[in-house]
Parts: sequence; C-alpha cells; structure tokens
Amino acid sequence: MSTRNVASLTSWYAEWKGLRVAVLGLSMTGFSAADTLAELGAEVLVVTEKADPEYARLLPVIGVEAHVGPLDTVPSVLADFAPDVVIASPGFPPSHPLIVWALDAGIPLWGDVELAWRVRDKVVRPDGRPADWVLITGTNGKTTTTRLTAEMLVAGGLRAVPVGNIGTPVLDAVRDPSGFDVLVVELSSHQLWYLNRQTGDDALSPHAAVCLNLADDHLEWHGSVDAYRDAKAGVYARTRVACVYNKADAVTREMVEEAEVIEGARAIGFDLGVPGPSDLGVVDGILVDRAFLEERATSALELTTVADLAEQGLAAPHVVSNILAASALARSLGVTPADIHDALERFRLDPHRIQVIAAHRGVTWIDDSKATNPHAAGSSLAAYPGAVWVVGGLLKGVDVTDLVRTRGAAARAAIVIGVERGDIVAAFERHAPTVPLFEVDHTETENVMARVVELAADVAREGDTVLLAPAAASFDQFASYSDRGERFADAVRAWIADQDDGTARPHD
Repeated sequence: MSTRNVASLTSWYAEWKGLRVAVLGLSMTGFSAADTLAELGAEVLVVTEKADPEYARLLPVIGVEAHVGPLDTVPSVLADFAPDVVIASPGFPPSHPLIVWALDAGIPLWGDVELAWRVRDKVVRPDGRPADWVLITGTNGKTTTTRLTAEMLVAGGLRAVPVGNIGTPVLDAVRDPSGFDVLVVELSSHQLWYLNRQTGDDALSPHAAVCLNLADDHLEWHGSVDAYRDAKAGVYARTRVACVYNKADAVTREMVEEAEVIEGARAIGFDLGVPGPSDLGVVDGILVDRAFLEERATSALELTTVADLAEQGLAAPHVVSNILAASALARSLGVTPADIHDALERFRLDPHRIQVIAAHRGVTWIDDSKATNPHAAGSSLAAYPGAVWVVGGLLKGVDVTDLVRTRGAAARAAIVIGVERGDIVAAFERHAPTVPLFEVDHTETENVMARVVELAADVAREGDTVLLAPAAASFDQFASYSDRGERFADAVRAWIADQDDGTARPHD
C-alpha cells in the first residue's frame, strides 16, 4: 500500500483490509492496537521482547502473529514483513533500533493515540459526531486531573471516560459500543512524541488541552530537556476551544503562545492566586472561575472552598492546582459550577498520592509513592515542610540537587533508599549538611521498608510527618510505585501493631 493510501486512512470505514502493520510491544497498549487492527481486517505482526502470557494467548484467537525475542537489531521477520505502517508502544524511545529503522526506511510511524483518532468515528453521538477529546499532560498531576475532569463531566450529564496513560487504552474507548460524549485522554511525553509526528488535514484536534507543569523527567527516553519540553508542548496543537495553562509555570504559557491552534481557541490560565478575567484561581479561600462567564471583567463564579476541600484531604496546594485545571476543562464543555462542586464532594485521591496511612503518638505517616520525580516530591515537601523525608530510587537521569537544596534542607531528617544512593547522599552533604541522613542499604525488597520505618520512628517527634516522596522511580527495588507504597504502608502498620500502649489511630 502506498504512503498516499496510508495517509487517507482517517475513518473506521476506510479501506484498512490488507494493510500490513507491525505493532511494537505487547503491553496493554500494544494488544489494544493489534486487536483493533485485526478487527479492521489488517495484516498484523506483533514484535516484542517479552509477552504477557494472557496477551500472547489471545493473539492467535484474533488472528495475529507474533515475534518474541531480542530487539537490539531489526529481526528478519520484521524486515521481511515489509510493513506499510509501524505502530509503536510508548515504551519504545526514539533511539531504539526499530524506531530508527522505521524512520530511515520512511515507514509511517504512529502511536496508538493516532490510530484511535483515525478510527474515532466507529461509534458516534446521536447527531453523528464522534466524541470530543480533552488532552491532559504535565510532569505531575496528570492522572488526578484526568480523573477529576472525567468526574466533573459526568456530574454535568455528559458521557465521559478517562483513558490513555491513566490505564485504559484510547482504542478500547473508541470501540466501546455504548459510545461517549467526551474522551478525557491522559498523555505521557512518550505518547506525545509519537503524536507530534502527525501530518495531514485530519491530525488530532482536541476540544481543550492542558499542560499542568513542566520539570525535568524522562530525560533518558527523550535525550534532552528541550526534546522533553517539545514533546509536552504538542498537547496544544490544533486545540479548538480552550488551551489551559499554569500561570505559575511560565513554560506552559510559552507553549500556548507558540502553539498552532484553531482560530478562536482561548488561553485560560490557572494558579493559586487571584485570577484575571480569563483565569481560574483562589480568592480569600474560594476557588473561582473568571473565564467562562459573560461578566468576567467584573464577576467570578464560586466553584468550591479550600475549607471544603480540606475536609476531604484535597487541600494540598498542588491538588488545588489540579482541581482548578480540571474545572477549566470541564467549564469549557459547559459543566456548571454546581456540578463541579458536587463532583468534588465525591472525589477521592487514588492510593499513593499524599495518602495518610496512620497517625501514632502524634506522628503522621504519609505515602506519596507516586511522587516519582523531583517536581512531584517538591510539591509534597511544600505541603509538609519539616517532614522526615523518605527519598530515593531510580532517578531516570534527573538531577536532585535543586530539590535537596530548596526543599530537603528543611527536612527533619532524610532516609535514603535505592540501589544507587550516591547522588542523593552527595547532594545532602553539599547543600543540606545539617540534616540528619540515614541510608537503607538492604538489597532485599522485603527488608527495605521495615528498616525505613524503624529509622523514621526513631527520629520523628510528636507533630512530625514521615513522608514517602521518593523523587524517583521504583523499578530498582520494587515492582511499581504502587508496590513501593503498599510495602511502606504495610511496614508502618506492622510497626504500630508492635506497640503495646494502644495509642495507634489508623487513618480511614
């Protein structure tokens, strides 16, 4: 099939039959792509280093062949297949030999999100239109904001679902026979790198988009800070209605200013300060909207209060910022302030996001294992200054020096975990030498958190917080950030259970 014909595949009902597609990777994303293409009648070859047994079992059922093996060079089965299109799972970086091969060969290279956009008309609304898309990215806060936005939209009477990097592939939602009014799509920088390769008149054009913030992360994947920034900036391309940006993060404003958007799209700012007439913000403890009302030059609409959010554990500054961003996206789709307020009354953070595990003898234990980079950990430390800080893990090429200097210096103590602790220890020795520093040198996963809790319990005093905010990925010692958080919580509860004075108060 010619490149021209491939470019013309912009509908579920286009001629996909016989298209040769190589799908790289067999995670949840890779399988959803293979399954979709098989349903469309394409010839599909999955190429992967390893295969989840369940997905591998299902491939023959849907009529898809697979090659499983090392991918440090292009396998002959892939070259012989001569694909018309390559669809890569987001784990494949630009430097991967298979990606380099596809680019050098001039083979169209898509991600699963582009494929989903091309076939978005499989299920349409009663008026014949496909679902609107809302795009959400940022170094931190993506998943919380995606969930918040979807719940606000549902509260407003819209059929909406959170998809993408949050865990449900976009292709699964596009093919759902029940259909949706809005897809709220969380996008990683990896997915955006692929999405930014789109060309043609039918490239993805969202109703609204936001980049919540930007800080160094995933540099080993992108290769540089600029490349990471450019990937994130692509979220605003061709936005039709609302480009939502963080007024406290100048880079996100610059992204909006540089973006090629659809004429009429508005820039909508948010931060924790008093909002301007096209912003959302906070006035005297009240979250308000000055963007989506006729009298925005002189008036504002109340969404909720910080006091109300505090009752539900949602008043940490970075969480309030996420709420404002989600509210802007929801308001762009006509959701009322009352519906937003109702949605917030029901909303709860996911586990491992500033989750209070227990309080014992005046010490509060908090699991923020999802803080997998310095920016996220900095937000946690800002919310709990003077905490006993549990930090460390797989740094992903990111420098923690500024975090230690700006936030770590105020910690009561630091407990450093991870296989490679040298960079963190050196940063404390240079920039926060007065902070008591403890290293956990256990190599067995089962022992790490028990030792962390022992050390933390010994140094913490009444009124203190022990905060797991690692500023690093978990894969050097744990299966995931969830596994890390759960092991921390289990160790805290086990330590409390060992206390015989009966003063423990597990947090519900």
